[in-house]
Amino acid sequence: MKKFLFVLACIFTLTACGDSKTNYMVLVNKQSKLPNSWEDTIELVDVYTGLDETYQLEKKTAEAYAKLREDLFKDHIVIELDSTYRTVKRQQEIWDEFEKEKGLEYAKKYVAVPGTSEHHTGLALDVKIVKEGKIIDDNDDMTAEKEIFDKIHAKLAEYGFILRYPVGKEDITGYGAEVWHFRYIDSPEIAKEIMDNGLTFEEYLKNN
Repeated sequence: MKKFLFVLACIFTLTACGDSKTNYMVLVNKQSKLPNSWEDTIELVDVYTGLDETYQLEKKTAEAYAKLREDLFKDHIVIELDSTYRTVKRQQEIWDEFEKEKGLEYAKKYVAVPGTSEHHTGLALDVKIVKEGKIIDDNDDMTAEKEIFDKIHAKLAEYGFILRYPVGKEDITGYGAEVWHFRYIDSPEIAKEIMDNGLTFEEYLKNN
């Protein structure tokens, strides 16, 4: 199996490199919008993947993801980024496209209202998997790969990630289960508490 190189490149920051002021416990969902000026203060890096694609993530999130990916590779599991940082402006464009093509009700059901998507934070990422040389990125196909994603989920907390939209918690998160959507919170200890107890991020924050 070919081992892909993972490269990070700092592209924008208002703080000194390595001196991030990011609030890694920020909650962004349908009820909690992205904090004002968030996009002006996060430190983003370019992430070049093994599939010759480029994505953007918050710096520490990118570094933790690279370590997670390397660890999974040792178990012959290959993950690649599929969706990461997205500006509010881009989210508005996506919303407008869906509303124009599919109608307002469809857009409300399947597209996050601009300003309420976790992808605005730079701390959230969606992955796809590469299995036997084949890219698996269809939502249903990924959900069917339960054995692989169970192994991936078991390693998330060690690197400060949580599964953001677990099965059976749709009424709390406001979104359907997404085995591929991970959120960086910069604390392996808290991440482990959340994952071990099957909590959502909302449930943890409410009780702490």
